[in-house]
Amino acid sequence: MSIIEKAVERLEQLQKAGASAEPQTEIREETELAPEQPPVVVAAPAVEAAKVVAQPASPASTSPSSDRYVEIDLDRLNSVGIVTPNAPRSLIGDEYRIIKRPLLRNVQGKGAGEVKNANLIMVTSSLPGEGKSFSSINLAISMAMELDHTVLLIDADVSRPSVLNVLGLPPRKGLMDVMTSNDVKLGDVLLKTNIEKLSLLPAGTPHPRATEFLASDAMNNLLAELAERYSDRIIVFDSPPLLVTTESRVLATHMGQIVMVVEANKTTRAAVKQALATIDACPVRLMLLNKAQHAGGDSYGYGYGYGYGYGYGYGHGSKENT
Repeated sequence: MSIIEKAVERLEQLQKAGASAEPQTEIREETELAPEQPPVVVAAPAVEAAKVVAQPASPASTSPSSDRYVEIDLDRLNSVGIVTPNAPRSLIGDEYRIIKRPLLRNVQGKGAGEVKNANLIMVTSSLPGEGKSFSSINLAISMAMELDHTVLLIDADVSRPSVLNVLGLPPRKGLMDVMTSNDVKLGDVLLKTNIEKLSLLPAGTPHPRATEFLASDAMNNLLAELAERYSDRIIVFDSPPLLVTTESRVLATHMGQIVMVVEANKTTRAAVKQALATIDACPVRLMLLNKAQHAGGDSYGYGYGYGYGYGYGYGHGSKENT
C-alpha cells in the first residue's frame, strides 16, 4: 500500500472516530441535565415517603380505643341479680326503673327545683356491706338503658374497689393513676363497654395516700372537669361508706344528688342520721332500702325520705354485700 493510500485510510478512521464521539458527548450532556428535572428525580420519592408514613397511621389510631374496650359477660351479671339490657323484664329491673326516675327528672331539669351538677350522682352508705356497689352498678346500667342518656360509672371507693370485680373484669388503671401521675390523662383510662351507653372509670392502682388525694385540689379540679366536659352525661360515683372514711364526705360537697343505701333490718336509725348529717351540703339526698324481703322471699319497695323537701327509698332482695 502506498503512502497516499495509507493516509486516506487513516483519514477515514479519524472521521469515523469523530462521528462516534459526537453522540457520546450528547449522552453525557443528558446525564448531566437529569438531576435538574425535579418531576422525575424529586417527586417520585416524595410519593413513596407519603405512603410509608400513611400506612402505619391507621393501626396506631385504632389501638388505643381497642385497649380501652372491655367485654362484660351480661349473662353472668344477670345470674347474680344485676340489671342487663339483654335480660327479660324482672322485678329488680322494675325497681331500678322506679329508683332512677326522680334522679333523671332532676338531671333533665324537671324536678321540684333546679339542681346544680344534677348529673353528678354519688351512691354511698353509712357502713360497709350494705350493698352500695351492687346498687351503683344496677343504677348505672339501668340509666344507660335509657334512650337519651349516656352514663359513666366511677369506682371512687379507692381503698376497697369492687366495681370491676363485680363486673367480672381484671384490674385496670383508673382514677388514682390520673390523680398521681402527670403522664396519665382522664381519656387514657376511660373504658368503653359492650353496654352501648355505659363507660367505666376504674379505681386504678392502689395508693397509700388515696384518702389525701381524694380530698386534694387535684380531685376538685377533676370533678370540675367531669361536670363541665361531660355535662351531657350522667356520672355515677360508687363512693366509700360515710362513717368509716372521710373522702366520701369531700366528694359529697361536689355532688348534685346522693343516693344513700340502707340495709334493711341491720342499719340503725342512729347510723342513718349520723351519715346524713355528714352530707347535708348536698341539696338532694335520696335513700334506698336494700335487701328487704317479704314472706315469699321476693323483694318489695317502700321508702322513707330525707332531703331537699323530698326523698325516696326503695328496697330489693339482693344478698350482695359489697
